[in-house]
Amino acid sequence: MRKKLKIIFLTMLSSVLFILILLSIQYTPTYVYRLIRMNVADVYDYKNFQNHRIQGAEHTNTFISKPKEKYIESLFEELVTKTGFNSFKDWTIESQTTALIVIKKDTIIYEKYFNGFNRDSYFHSQSMAKSFISFLIGTAIDDGFIKSVNEPITNYIPELLERDSNFEKITIEHLLEMRSGLEYNTSHIPFTNIYSPWHDEAVGYYHPNVRKLLLENIDISSEPGKDFQYSNYNTSYLGLILERATNFSVSNYLEQKLWSKIMEYNALFSIDSKESNFEYMPSRLIARAIDYARFGQLMLNEGNWNGNQIVSKNWTLKSTRENKSIPRDIYPKWFGGSDKRIYYNYQWWGHVNKDGTYHFYANGNLGQNIYIIPEKETVIVHLGNSLQYYSSDFDLWNVALQLN
Repeated sequence: MRKKLKIIFLTMLSSVLFILILLSIQYTPTYVYRLIRMNVADVYDYKNFQNHRIQGAEHTNTFISKPKEKYIESLFEELVTKTGFNSFKDWTIESQTTALIVIKKDTIIYEKYFNGFNRDSYFHSQSMAKSFISFLIGTAIDDGFIKSVNEPITNYIPELLERDSNFEKITIEHLLEMRSGLEYNTSHIPFTNIYSPWHDEAVGYYHPNVRKLLLENIDISSEPGKDFQYSNYNTSYLGLILERATNFSVSNYLEQKLWSKIMEYNALFSIDSKESNFEYMPSRLIARAIDYARFGQLMLNEGNWNGNQIVSKNWTLKSTRENKSIPRDIYPKWFGGSDKRIYYNYQWWGHVNKDGTYHFYANGNLGQNIYIIPEKETVIVHLGNSLQYYSSDFDLWNVALQLN
């Protein structure tokens, strides 16, 4: 019996070693090391990567503060009860909420930090970073670096044509809408809910040379413009296009066009490695919670900040409103039906209500949201490190509908 167990153990060990060697050959040993060491991504990951620093504004306005703490916390009562807690405080602890900010008509009516975080803490954006990349595409068009979202991506990344001429069919707009047709592996380990080592969520996140990955390894799996596939590679290609079009790093361009103009604090953007020096565009922007709120306020005001048009009004409207020309049947069923539905446009998510009003939001894993309610002139920022007791934008949707 002992001999049999030993054989089973050695067989399993050999299989694991074989897989690790295979992964090291395909994705580099650094990828394997990061995958094993960091495993599932969390909001502290930026400490494991090198970061570009983004300088804030020398002088910027501060919001008026008129707290309505009891009122705002009462809007979460249904969520607190539904998740089985006796108080808002208990819910914030167990949901691992780290920050909650509500700004209504340019006035902070709620700003609190939880679970060891404070106003000076860094908060990992997760996929909220995608909406910042969308903003930069808009400013690059304003600046004349990019002619149009209808341009093929090969105008900026011609090397892709050497691998597949079909890359010429993918436009910048396809990337923005997550309709590029790029192949994206979403496999799991058999009989589990754990991502496989080949899952592209992990490959893109931990790879030490994302630029090379984009140029040499990503393929097309379906006709561009036909299907919706949420894929981090879309955002990474947008970042590469920005780098090529502007001749600046994305961090540098983000500093020029946004941070140095309106933001109160410095920020960070994690890179794939010192050698590659390429920001991980889909999710590793790191900033303070109040500056996420500032970005939300900018977008609420259609790109205008105290009389200065930071990005064109046309871009803010086009990128955050629902594109009704896109067939609804390309989206998953959970996007909803005709009277209350979810939409996706230009790296922003949106909700359409029964009365025809809409909300739009930057959305990130583990509870990161910049939620914007135009008809109520309100921005809500929620940040956290878990989705166990917080279903992200769906819970803020309910809060938004109750808000006076």
